[in-house]
Amino acid sequence: MTGTVVRNTGSWYDVRTDDGQLFACKVKGNFRLRGIRSTNPVAVGDRVEIRPTATHDESATAAALPAALITEIHDRRNYIIRRASNLSKQSHIIAANIDLAALVVTVAHPETSTTFIDRFVASAEAYSVDLLLIFNKTDLYDDDQRRYLDAMMALYTHIGYTCVAVSAATGEGFQTLSQQLQHRTTLFSGNSGVGKSTILNRLVPEARAKTAALSTAHDQGQHTTTFSEMYDIDDDTHIIDTPGIRGFGTFDFQREQVSHYFRDIFQLAPECRFSNCTHTHEPGCAVREAVDSQHIALSRYKSYLSMLDDEDEDRYR
Repeated sequence: MTGTVVRNTGSWYDVRTDDGQLFACKVKGNFRLRGIRSTNPVAVGDRVEIRPTATHDESATAAALPAALITEIHDRRNYIIRRASNLSKQSHIIAANIDLAALVVTVAHPETSTTFIDRFVASAEAYSVDLLLIFNKTDLYDDDQRRYLDAMMALYTHIGYTCVAVSAATGEGFQTLSQQLQHRTTLFSGNSGVGKSTILNRLVPEARAKTAALSTAHDQGQHTTTFSEMYDIDDDTHIIDTPGIRGFGTFDFQREQVSHYFRDIFQLAPECRFSNCTHTHEPGCAVREAVDSQHIALSRYKSYLSMLDDEDEDRYR
């Protein structure tokens, strides 16, 4: 039987078959993904083959779904992957077979760093996934924060990415957001506390995703989503909600390829004096000249430099 993984609790995978049945599944054997060591060989969005078993396992899900084994993972057309947070040489696949990667960010309460944004953006570029930046909590910002929000949206719009400003509390911007999501399977990701679950609850009220207040001591979010799950807005519009993450470590990027995932840098690279320019120290570097003249944002350039040597986990926090 063929189906799609719609929920991952870490030990069980809920699979919805093409005829609409739902099974609680375990993985048969150890899957390897083209030699990549992964903390989760099966991800939400994966297309899989399953073989039903004769037993029901009450511990699998609250609904006591019929049980099955995942026997095969179909080839993925794309995925979003990051370095595992506690195992630097392993990867964590956030979601597979998606049409859009939506990063929810906030310019305050808490502030999403530009380094985090750029690392996510670069990963979407690397794995050929369209990107949407959702700037949430517009109802909370003062005048200075609103100006910063406008500047951030102008920066990424100029580079070529779609940006939407929303307030999950008031509904501002949700008509535009809904239009962006139509007829797509979208991954929702972001730092803890940026309001992913609140956005999801407004888009899919029956999801009833847990929400929590920010830590008043550090203005940081608390983890409320504990596993990845796919929600249906309609028959061909789906959202994959994922746990909040504090850092985004890129995985399996070659040093000489990093600039390829920064559109603004890659566009100017042919104008550098040397074809193998790293844009760090070489004379006649068009990229560094563009940074000096503010044609490339300094924040983007700093993010690029931070990714050239991605060994220290603290660099992407």
